[in-house]
Amino acid sequence: MTLFLGLDIGTFESKGVLVDETGAIRAEARHPHKMLVPQPGWAEHRAEEDWWGDFVSITNALLTTPDIRAEEIAAIACSAIGPCMLPVDATGAPLTNGVLYGVDTRAIAQIARLNAEIGEARIFASCGNALTSQAVGPKILWLRDTSPEIFEKTAMVLTSTSYLVWKLTGAYVIDHYTAANFAPLYDVRQQGWTDALVDILPLDRLPRLMWSTEIAGHVTAEAAAATGLPAGIPVTCGTIDAAAEAVSVGVASPGEMMVMYGSTIFTIMVTDRPLRDARLWYAPWLFPGMHGSMAGLATSGTLTHWFRDTLAPGADFGILAAEAATSPKGAKGLLCLPHFSGERTPLHDPAAKGAFFGLNLTHTRGDLYRAVLEGIAAGTAQILDCYQELDAVPDRLRAVGGGVQNAVWLQATSDFAALPQELCARSIGASYGDAFLAALAIGAARPADIATWNPVARRVEAERVPAYDRQYPLWKRLYTQTRDISAEL
Repeated sequence: MTLFLGLDIGTFESKGVLVDETGAIRAEARHPHKMLVPQPGWAEHRAEEDWWGDFVSITNALLTTPDIRAEEIAAIACSAIGPCMLPVDATGAPLTNGVLYGVDTRAIAQIARLNAEIGEARIFASCGNALTSQAVGPKILWLRDTSPEIFEKTAMVLTSTSYLVWKLTGAYVIDHYTAANFAPLYDVRQQGWTDALVDILPLDRLPRLMWSTEIAGHVTAEAAAATGLPAGIPVTCGTIDAAAEAVSVGVASPGEMMVMYGSTIFTIMVTDRPLRDARLWYAPWLFPGMHGSMAGLATSGTLTHWFRDTLAPGADFGILAAEAATSPKGAKGLLCLPHFSGERTPLHDPAAKGAFFGLNLTHTRGDLYRAVLEGIAAGTAQILDCYQELDAVPDRLRAVGGGVQNAVWLQATSDFAALPQELCARSIGASYGDAFLAALAIGAARPADIATWNPVARRVEAERVPAYDRQYPLWKRLYTQTRDISAEL
């Protein structure tokens, strides 16, 4: 039997799978961790403990599964939350916690400064993206501005996946898809690092660029001792978790889109040409000649966790979903702005605030939770409205992630967006996509094989909901009419 190891580091949990050449899962393991919020607007992980520690814990668990033999593992691929900013010293040791993706908004001042010094139009022309909280470049500049002593010790700036691959192989690499999020340091036209726009750091402090299924190196003896993996196994360059998740459900052809219901909502649409709009994100896709158009909310699963922990301590999500299902669509006129960590696309407003609006004494906890789910669904629909305005309505939506188990949330998304969604037989997540990418990397699978590895199992049809027809425009107006208040709070 030939096995492929896929392992993904998420915002709150890491997952790993061993998959055979038919796509069957032979072993799986998980390990939880926390997102650190040292102060409002910051979001961090501990690279050694949360990223590498989870990898070691999971591989050791996988290899103790009955009938699993480590020598049968033919290739490894990793993914992780991103894009992140992790400075490391000359030995590869982290100098700070890993600064997370767009939910971390600490570099607002640096974004404003770069836009003023370079010009927003010039940045967009070179990078294919506007500078937002998703961009790593401003966060590196923030490090230089606020911690010059740490910046001076920085030999390399990695992202989460890069750190894992370095720990496994000793190679400093990054895939093009992730690197495009390092604006203004990545030129999408040349598909390479650039210092033509700004001098933030020497370019030799950035990892070597590769495509996601290229082999970055092989498991070292030191990594083998820590993980239980045999030395010498090829390791791919890897990618961001959302991209691997898209691969896991067969998003491969132009016009296909993934909607990931995770800690955040994240969408990826594969295109045959660059689809560039300042409200969205653009990157080369995982393979040469293909492109990706992305969008993401700042909170979704994180907001449901906040709701449970704050308003329903002790309740599990099944109970909350059942309560939401008893509330009528539209939650009795209750609106929720899900901007509890600011908002990413399409608003790009780190000062946006969350809100419940329309409360009265008849509303129940179930109404509140339905409003949360519908608020997230409305935010997803607002993203899809952008694609419609660009004449790029997706041909197919593939839903994936832990949130697909919530029928209210899933149905509300289709209803607000007026688009059906397909769900595949396996909703394992990014780690399954990683395993497939590992198989691709060594020629053990072809891109089309994912359709047999993970076929479509069911569809969620869109329904016309009069309450949503009335409330969706009001939901959008609620943000615009309170934006000034939010900025001053």
